[in-house]
Amino acid sequence: MADLRLAGVAKRFGAVQAVQDLSLDVASGEFIVLLGPSGAGKTTTLRLIAGLETPDTGEVHIGGHDVTGLAPALRDVAFVFQQYSLYPHLSVYDNLAFPLRSPRRPTPEDEVRRKVTEVAQMLRIADKLQSPATRLSGGQMQRVAIGRALVRSPALYLMDEPLSSLDAKLRNDLRLELKRIQQDLGATLVYVTHDQIEALTMATRIGVLEQGRLVQVGTPQQIYEDPVSSYVAARLGSPRINLVPRGLVAGLAGPGRAVTVGVRAEHLRLHRDSADASHRAARVKRIERLSDQHLVHVGLDDSDQELITAAPADESFAPGDVVRVELLRPLWFDAEGRRIAA
Repeated sequence: MADLRLAGVAKRFGAVQAVQDLSLDVASGEFIVLLGPSGAGKTTTLRLIAGLETPDTGEVHIGGHDVTGLAPALRDVAFVFQQYSLYPHLSVYDNLAFPLRSPRRPTPEDEVRRKVTEVAQMLRIADKLQSPATRLSGGQMQRVAIGRALVRSPALYLMDEPLSSLDAKLRNDLRLELKRIQQDLGATLVYVTHDQIEALTMATRIGVLEQGRLVQVGTPQQIYEDPVSSYVAARLGSPRINLVPRGLVAGLAGPGRAVTVGVRAEHLRLHRDSADASHRAARVKRIERLSDQHLVHVGLDDSDQELITAAPADESFAPGDVVRVELLRPLWFDAEGRRIAA
């Protein structure tokens, strides 16, 4: 496997600046996830790495070599797309073997057989090798698409939301499977998604993209606990972080320049009675009952603001209950959404 370095990469399509001055270092064997909503520049970044797009400015280095001017076939990368893109007239075996039979990388048939069998066992589709690709379930098709990349042992794997079209259970199963495979192979993998659960559960590090700019890079814990902006804070966390205008929690001490306070659901505490002036009066509106906790939605008195708090399952609340809300470990943001130290 190889490391990856992007140095000041930018790409524009007409009036749209898809990627802006993006610099990123990915270590060999690292699983990095680029996270952001549609239009953030995730797929364009992958295509720039693969050579499917040419940067307007900047450089792409793979394994210590400048590959900015190289054709995609010469970069030794494997790309897994969002759609399966299997060859429908071929069996699972022949789909997996296809990259190994390329004229650029001719491989002896006994070696092809060994690699295909090994990858099929790793992905738990060994019993489907002789099946036509058209007779597979969605999850099996995606395993074949991933396997077609794995058989090659390239310098770098690129994956563009490969699990987004699967149902929830399959996504969960394949997330665990993909992370296990990456660790077993020691593969360098760049994975893009809009799904925060995929980012949190799979990544060594997460890079958060906003309108083509890489705004923060760090471990999942760093991104979650120490976001640089309200935008980054809102990208991770389920339920979504509560963002409240400063004026609604006037009794809470904080930086003078702060106009917004953010607080995670697990850092909101509900009290039935409290004399503390910083504890805002509220009323329970509805409750989502989960296995180990309840998500309690409360409306602040004299406002339309609604907050979500994660309460232990043994705490009993009902719609209409009058409570007071305590904000623990608040995060402060200025008028532009930038984080301010408390």
